[in-house]
Amino acid sequence: MLDLKFVRENPEIVKENIKNKFQDNKLSLVDEVIELDEQNRKTKQEGDALRAERNKLSKQIGALMGQGKKEEAEGMKKQVTDASQHLAQLEEKERDLEERIKKIMMTIPNIIDPSVPIGKDDSENVEVERYGEPVVPEFDIPYHTDIMESFDGIDLDSARKVAGNGFYYLMGDIARLHSSVISYARDFMINRGFTYCVPPFMIRSEVVTGVMSFAEMDAMMYKIEGEDLYLIGTSEHSMIGKFIDTILPEGKLPQTLTSYSPCFRKEKGAHGLEERGVYRIHQFEKQEMIVVCKPEDSMEWYDKLWQNTVDLFRSLDIPVRTLECCSGDLADLKVKSVDVEAWSPRQKKYFEVGSCSNLGDAQARRLKIRVAGDDGRKYFAHTLNNTVVAPPRMLIAFLENNLQADGTVRIPDALQPYMGGTKALIPKK
Repeated sequence: MLDLKFVRENPEIVKENIKNKFQDNKLSLVDEVIELDEQNRKTKQEGDALRAERNKLSKQIGALMGQGKKEEAEGMKKQVTDASQHLAQLEEKERDLEERIKKIMMTIPNIIDPSVPIGKDDSENVEVERYGEPVVPEFDIPYHTDIMESFDGIDLDSARKVAGNGFYYLMGDIARLHSSVISYARDFMINRGFTYCVPPFMIRSEVVTGVMSFAEMDAMMYKIEGEDLYLIGTSEHSMIGKFIDTILPEGKLPQTLTSYSPCFRKEKGAHGLEERGVYRIHQFEKQEMIVVCKPEDSMEWYDKLWQNTVDLFRSLDIPVRTLECCSGDLADLKVKSVDVEAWSPRQKKYFEVGSCSNLGDAQARRLKIRVAGDDGRKYFAHTLNNTVVAPPRMLIAFLENNLQADGTVRIPDALQPYMGGTKALIPKK
């Protein structure tokens, strides 16, 4: 969420940013919120003046009563009553205006970084760099669920009976591989200086609206019926929420956390052929990383975060690339974002396995996460998040890139200690 003062003083910058994000339907909101803000400030001024007048009259009434001038005091009491009634109307108007202002401000997109490429949608995202040599083996690579089934490692039919589409049972070696990847990712981030955390898997609505846009919330979140609670779609939500309404001493920054959690998503909309199986599902597990830092440090941390994901995938011999998200593909709170995509030798293309985002002070402003500077100044922190690894999508890349011609799956050296020393998975079928 932008600073209202910034919008008031820089309407053309805000409008140009909206155009760059191809959200022209929001252009009128800028003038509307500025007008509402002007009304609200006038209402506040009128209310302040009325409170001052009421207080003055109340003191005069006390003095008159002390002088025995009861009749004159009673006349003034009517003026106080009238002022109080008018003040109540003004306060109601002020609340209404503030609510309308907040609603609009929550939909005006954050100012994107000047380095972000301008484009309408994800088709115009820009490849930045490739890491590792993408290989297409001479043998055919089966669909990922077929690979898993060769190890008796997945049961989609039973999951459908139990929970419906978008769920799965992972079994045996594949389930162990899934858990091993999560454990390896946890230790990988701890070794990079991040504090490990297991957060709440449900969050209140004030946290939800603090960390994402209304559109994202509607498309992703499952609400608990009868409770002010939502199942998290990613642990970054509860991790950032950990700092809600806090003032962090500058010396305590940066806060660098890595978290494990299950994640729950509606995944609204139609999906293509390559999203069958376990690519896009309603429940999965994930290792995440978040940073809360000083504004001047956020871009440096941004580069460190996506590099962590690249390094982890490369340590497991999976080729990846980074893809800069264009303006039209950025969620409203994001300043800058890069996707990490893994190579799929079966599809002969890359697919998304993680996303790193710098949100500037947008989440901090919504959640009131402030920093107390050494000079006594208070300011909003910057927040960032990035996927470390999100099985089972990561398993697709892992299985395809480590599958051998005889149907076995090679276990890279880095993962073998988490698999009990196993060097290869042997198919059962």
